[in-house]
Amino acid sequence: MVWDPVKYVQFGDYRDRPFFDLTGRIRTDHPLDVVDLGCGPGNLTATLAQRWPEARVTGLDSSAEMLARASAQAEANPGLSFQLADIADWTPAAGTDVVVTNAVLQWVPGHHELLARWLQALRPGGWFAMQVPGNFNAPSHALMRDLAGSVKWSARLDGVLRGGESVGEPGEYLRIMLDAGCAADAWETTYLQVLPGTDPVLEWVRGTALRPVLAALSTDDGLDFEAEYAALLRAAYPSTVHGTVFPFRRIFAVARKPGQ
Repeated sequence: MVWDPVKYVQFGDYRDRPFFDLTGRIRTDHPLDVVDLGCGPGNLTATLAQRWPEARVTGLDSSAEMLARASAQAEANPGLSFQLADIADWTPAAGTDVVVTNAVLQWVPGHHELLARWLQALRPGGWFAMQVPGNFNAPSHALMRDLAGSVKWSARLDGVLRGGESVGEPGEYLRIMLDAGCAADAWETTYLQVLPGTDPVLEWVRGTALRPVLAALSTDDGLDFEAEYAALLRAAYPSTVHGTVFPFRRIFAVARKPGQ
């Protein structure tokens, strides 16, 4: 699946806010080794380098397109670098102080087991902060799955979209962190995002959730699918004089491993 960094950073204020709500709960002043798993275009990873200028901050992502855009961030921020990597194969190095993963784990099947393994390997005193979307059962996603499963589209889109099993509930992540011996905090927030423009919810999902569908279809079929899906979204998320209100639930969890 090919990512579009320009489309991904559209609605930047709304996409960025959960990152800062998450990382604001990391209570450490002088980490030396910080990793951002699934760093995307690197603009948020750069804020970690600015927050902790003495640290070595590394962003990992499996998208060459995203990392090409992130390279400019590395040039502007000493101590910041980016690497092409599949985070499913990653393990914290012995000296890793802070791990952040923002809106990424929903793409990684089996990430509950990975999380337990990462926490086991994290050094004593280290921090792990994660955020995932919690809206897989919202109309934006349920309507997409229903349309993909319809008679017209099912043969071409069978197995392309995942459902609510993509992420856990806050309590599941809290339990994994507590079972690992960590001090942990888990919570959820629903942001009522007021999106401007025509078909803004469609524009939103084009940057993320709709990408597997478009990758599986030809250009013409993709446009056809989008037209049908957009009509469903307009009914589910009606436009108002203020814009289109798009509730977006996010799930957060932060752990600190006991030790130094």
